[in-house]
Amino acid sequence: MSSPVRNRVPQTEPTLSATLAKHVGAPPAPPAVRRQSRAALRAAGLAASVLLLAAVAVLSIAVGAKQLPLTDVWQGLLDRDAAEYAVVHRMRLPRTLLGLLAGASLGVAGAVMQALTRNPLADPGLLGINAGASAAVASGALLFGIGGVSGQVWFALLGAAVVTAAVYAVGGGRGATPARLALAGAALNATLYSYVSAVMLMDTASLERLRFWTVGSLASAEPPTVRTVAPFMAAGLLVALAVARPLNALALGDDAARALGARPALVRSAVILAITLLCGAATAACGPIVFVGLLVPHLVRALTGPDLRWLLPYCAVLAPVLLLGADVLGRVLSRPGELQVGLVTAVAGGPLFLWLVLRGRVAHP
Repeated sequence: MSSPVRNRVPQTEPTLSATLAKHVGAPPAPPAVRRQSRAALRAAGLAASVLLLAAVAVLSIAVGAKQLPLTDVWQGLLDRDAAEYAVVHRMRLPRTLLGLLAGASLGVAGAVMQALTRNPLADPGLLGINAGASAAVASGALLFGIGGVSGQVWFALLGAAVVTAAVYAVGGGRGATPARLALAGAALNATLYSYVSAVMLMDTASLERLRFWTVGSLASAEPPTVRTVAPFMAAGLLVALAVARPLNALALGDDAARALGARPALVRSAVILAITLLCGAATAACGPIVFVGLLVPHLVRALTGPDLRWLLPYCAVLAPVLLLGADVLGRVLSRPGELQVGLVTAVAGGPLFLWLVLRGRVAHP
């Protein structure tokens, strides 16, 4: 007696129900795999940001108040005998390099200030750091006739250091709250800028030297300017990047930070040193430029989260994109003249930050 023949369906591919059961019932990926995936996405985003920065830097060299064909710009960049060599190497290239350095300095300074003070409104402009540097430079111009960047940078560093320490102390030191820091910074900011205005009104020579500088500009960039401020900015960036991990731990509180091996007093001192170097050098070279240090960390935080090990490199790359983009826009909009970059960032940064606030994307660091 033969056995019954069973009908078999060829299993060439899984059925829909099997596929759903497989995916619904599958366990979640291990934490290590998720961390690696997030790190890969952040690294890819950082690489894309570097490419964007390179494109904006090329645009900054190629576009100016005076229209030049791209072939002439390229020839002026490479050929010493070209007619455009002086324009490219003495004006546009130093201007672009200074924009890269100043943008990175202001973006990183804003990020570490927000992390240290736990204040989402912390910014070199809003907390009076730029005002302190400006007041010191104005004093140097009034008392000693200091006008060049090589002399201004030392006064700017001193003013930035004094005001950084003053805001932190007046705001409560270790027990500082965001509201107290904002109030202390606003009070010092108003007082110091009133002093700068008084110096400019009292002394005609100081007025001529500081009139355009106080607006915030990259137009006066020269190779000696870049060489003077670059070491200070580079040192500030290195210090800020070095304290990224312990500053992450400090966000959990002093006791938790000590348990994780961080030294809170040393971390705070290093952050204040980094802020002084970055803001002082940037203000000495470009004047006080607002909103770059405030806006960029909030935009970046939406991509990276609060981890400063990723936040600071992103700020160092994307803040120059904003500053150089604003500078190019100012050169194009008012040809044959130009708008100072400080005016462009103030006009464009204010509405953009208000939009972030209304969309609920401004979060505590």
